[in-house]
Amino acid sequence: MFRAHILSIVLFTPLVGVFVLMLVPKENKNAIRWIANIFAALGFLVSLPLVPWFWAAKSDVTPYFKFAEGSANNWIPSIGAGYQLGIDGISFLLIMLTTLLGFISILSSWTAIENRVKEYYAWFLVLQTGMLGVFMANDFFLFFVFWEAMLVPMYLLIGIWGGPRKLYAAIKFFLYTLSGSVLMLLGILFLYFHHHVLTGVYTFSLEALYATAPLITGKAAILLFFAFFIGFAIKVPMFPFHTWLPDAHVEAPTAGSVILAGVLLKMGTYGLIRFSLPFFPAVATIKWVQGLLITLSLIGIIYGALVSLVQKDMKKLVAYSSVSHLGFCTLGIFVFNSMGIAGSVIQQINHGISTGALFLIVGILYERRHTREISEYGGISTVMPIYATISLIMFMSSMGLPLLNGFVGEFPIMMATFMVSKTWAIWAVPGVVLAAAYLLWLYQRVFFGTVTNPKNEKLLDLNAREIATFVPLVALALLIGLFPQPLFKILDQPVNHLQAVIDTHRVGYVPPVVNAQQAAPAPQEAPAKPIVAPAEKPQPKPLEKKSVEPVKTLTKATAPEVAASPRKS
Repeated sequence: MFRAHILSIVLFTPLVGVFVLMLVPKENKNAIRWIANIFAALGFLVSLPLVPWFWAAKSDVTPYFKFAEGSANNWIPSIGAGYQLGIDGISFLLIMLTTLLGFISILSSWTAIENRVKEYYAWFLVLQTGMLGVFMANDFFLFFVFWEAMLVPMYLLIGIWGGPRKLYAAIKFFLYTLSGSVLMLLGILFLYFHHHVLTGVYTFSLEALYATAPLITGKAAILLFFAFFIGFAIKVPMFPFHTWLPDAHVEAPTAGSVILAGVLLKMGTYGLIRFSLPFFPAVATIKWVQGLLITLSLIGIIYGALVSLVQKDMKKLVAYSSVSHLGFCTLGIFVFNSMGIAGSVIQQINHGISTGALFLIVGILYERRHTREISEYGGISTVMPIYATISLIMFMSSMGLPLLNGFVGEFPIMMATFMVSKTWAIWAVPGVVLAAAYLLWLYQRVFFGTVTNPKNEKLLDLNAREIATFVPLVALALLIGLFPQPLFKILDQPVNHLQAVIDTHRVGYVPPVVNAQQAAPAPQEAPAKPIVAPAEKPQPKPLEKKSVEPVKTLTKATAPEVAASPRKS
């Protein structure tokens, strides 16, 4: 029973916490904090059985989506909407990241939130449910419901508990995301009615739409591709749709920034992989379309890194670094190479771990000093040694140092890009160098040297609760960096399947020979020629007029007949 409905249990555990919180008086803040943290921890704990179960089923060819629940058209039959859940390797990794970061984010809010505590935790748990639903839904209508459901809680978290410019940042975030959602909704409706025209069935089931969407051709296919692309690119966000991100990050509370960078941005890249590419592979592989997507990714990598380099606010620096790092993720997707796609998914996980930790690091200093200005700090390592050590590890992780998780994601992306185009790879390299520059320079100015500001002399080091928020992130950064093979194994099936879909619809694509030694015909010995004595040279036959017959290929089957033919001396 538990295993059969594991996805629903993981999905709705945070929502149960919301209903429990509604029964607690808002004045009892400690009870509210404990209940919210308990249900956030339960949300992570109930997802842990997915790890061994999915690992055991990772290579099963059927069903493609594991732990499937529900069926097509069983929720609102009149319109063809169904409660369908299922996960593959890509969504599995993102679900585990979501449950972990959700728990860490709520734990980090214990002392940071003092006003309207009950509403804060309730909306955060609703946001957790919405994010999980996006990664689990196998019905387009259900997917869109969850996609919009997580928009409102994030808007409120920024607009109510954010910084001085919180309303501006919240409205900007809402308008950008809503604009992308409208375009995506139009695309969904087109696919819905197109499927009915072809099959006579109204359905939002993804498995059904996967079969009919690639049949759309011409201008309609191009317009649909870009409708979905813009909707997901805004969420990533890709250049030039990125301008909402720094404002939202800077004004959001620390936990909001962690979950925004760690999970919400991944919904854009997830949408590109789950919908844009398998629905419209022929459009995505058009040379000018691919060139445009790669160019936007490369601009995002370099632009985000350069802007990070000149920031005076630590949180804004980390925010712009997300634009650069996610540029690598989209680059890996759009080179249309299985190694690049796998590297992109792993880099998405790594970005959630590393950048989530960086926002926690900035938030801890802000709670103690209420400023994020880099010039206000210096020599922090002497008064906060544990904090400085953890910060150094996560800075190295974010810049892609070998033996840490960031390197494991960036390296396959760079390799895949180089295999497709050396020029693209050359343009991506400065992003790696600049990431090291702005992160090391930030660390030097904040942690090294002597304490020049008297306000920093008595800063408290990390307490047990704060250390607990960093321990799983540091452990994952080291574990993935040292032993990344399980992630690649989990991604083998979905990545290879997506690559096969792309290759099948790629214009001018010729399938490669899987095994050249087995596919090539075995070398055959030349048939034995009749032995002719020197004194008995065969005389040429007189020319005869007869119809020309096609030349037959000499094989072993015909060799005995040739050898047995009579000779004329």
